[in-house]
Amino acid sequence: MKMNTDRFSLTVDEYLAETNVLFYLNDAVTQLLEHKEEYTQFGVVRYFAEYFASVKNGNHVLFREFSYIKATPHNRESFIHIFWKCFRQIGKNGDLLAMSEYSSLLQLLCPDFPSEMVQNTARIVLIDDATDCLSFSDFIYSFQIQFYYEEFVESVSVIYQDLLSGKNPNTVIVPTSTSVEQLSSAANEEPDAQEGVDSSIFCECIEGLCERFKHKFPSIVAIKEILESSQRVSFYSFLLALAKHEGINQDISALPNKSDLLIDPEMDQELERL
Repeated sequence: MKMNTDRFSLTVDEYLAETNVLFYLNDAVTQLLEHKEEYTQFGVVRYFAEYFASVKNGNHVLFREFSYIKATPHNRESFIHIFWKCFRQIGKNGDLLAMSEYSSLLQLLCPDFPSEMVQNTARIVLIDDATDCLSFSDFIYSFQIQFYYEEFVESVSVIYQDLLSGKNPNTVIVPTSTSVEQLSSAANEEPDAQEGVDSSIFCECIEGLCERFKHKFPSIVAIKEILESSQRVSFYSFLLALAKHEGINQDISALPNKSDLLIDPEMDQELERL
């Protein structure tokens, strides 16, 4: 679990907000009460020690409900990392999987994981691909952006659609699941969407969003680097560039660089042993 190096200068409230300690403490107590007979036989102190050790190690999200795995940035990062560890072999084998198959893999780890997020991930990659099947590497980096930065992606989608329609996007953006589905559909269907919007204006709008944004968002430096590389940009080409940006991937720290994606010495040794 990543920690702010300046955490000792934080106030108590700032530290609790950044680390989500109260969220995890509440969940630990809830789980203890729900499975009281199972956990109390090992001792309450040991239970709490093991719970927070699992949070630190990142395996606490396994088989948990979707609302839990998306509740904190650390949970999202941990889930992405576990998905990679569990199914890296697919990429090593060079298999191409359909979206329904990726959805099934995600639901093995999180039974109520929504298929809509997999479909949104596919839209990012399939702008450059005519097939309905994706390689593991193409899928997982795009999935990382869609899942880890979900609220940012939704808000940028609203900005993009406003720019396409000539509206002023400099307003408070509160997207809903319904509006995002409509925007995704519109971005795919409208002819203007293929040409995109002015990159410099799009960048200014995103900067304004990030100044007041309460959720995680990619580095402004990376966003500017992407948008300054062309005069016009489409919504999904922007997301694809985010997915391919090594700096953003390192900031999230859930996945290795693409060149190392299929390398996992510990897993390889275990497979050889078996």
